[in-house]
Amino acid sequence: MRTPSALTKSERPLKPLITATVELWRSYHLSYDQACYITKEVRKLLDVQRGTVDKRVIHPLSQDEEQRLIQAAYHHQSERGLLLKTLFQTGARVSEFARIRVEDFFPDKAMILLATGQGGKQRYVPILPELAHELQTYLGKRTTGYLFETKQQGAYSPRRLQQIVKETAATAKIHKRVYPHLLRHSVATTLLERGMPIEQIQKFLGHTRLETMQVHVEVTPAMIHDSYRRALSTNGHQGPSPH
Repeated sequence: MRTPSALTKSERPLKPLITATVELWRSYHLSYDQACYITKEVRKLLDVQRGTVDKRVIHPLSQDEEQRLIQAAYHHQSERGLLLKTLFQTGARVSEFARIRVEDFFPDKAMILLATGQGGKQRYVPILPELAHELQTYLGKRTTGYLFETKQQGAYSPRRLQQIVKETAATAKIHKRVYPHLLRHSVATTLLERGMPIEQIQKFLGHTRLETMQVHVEVTPAMIHDSYRRALSTNGHQGPSPH
């Protein structure tokens, strides 16, 4: 969180308004959903329009970079390889991932429950059977605690997970900036490229709005080319054969 001195000139005059709003909302003991509803209605009444969406391009990891990252993690003398593989395959937010407990892992169904999702929502995400087996072997007889624990048997902090991803990317000689959210973006792109419907990817990532989902995935020229060929070749539109 920024300190008051770090506020911009346009933000400083709003400080008293924020303080007054906090006191007012606190007196009503508002829930998260109620606070969101009030914000939405006030914007509507004041005709405050949403700003333009940030169009910066996020470049996902290539398949080669994904493999190098995981391989570099497995060369580390710890559970780092399994941790990064699980982070990637679940597409979890780093805050969600840090709080996964052993009880949230269902090896027979190859599923993980992300119980601390955004807005207090929960969702089940699938994992590959091979990963489920590896996690089960890693846990052994342990039935409680966090899925991945520190030496003090506590949860990894999101900051520490970010450091682990950054350190491993450097070891793998990946020169772009690599961070947990990029892994989330990368798995979404991989799923889309391999034919998973965007609505299912949206649910997998835990997004309620498709517009938010579209920040994660970008339709590439290769995907358009493949879809074009499939559409025309399967519907008898190949055109006349050249003579």
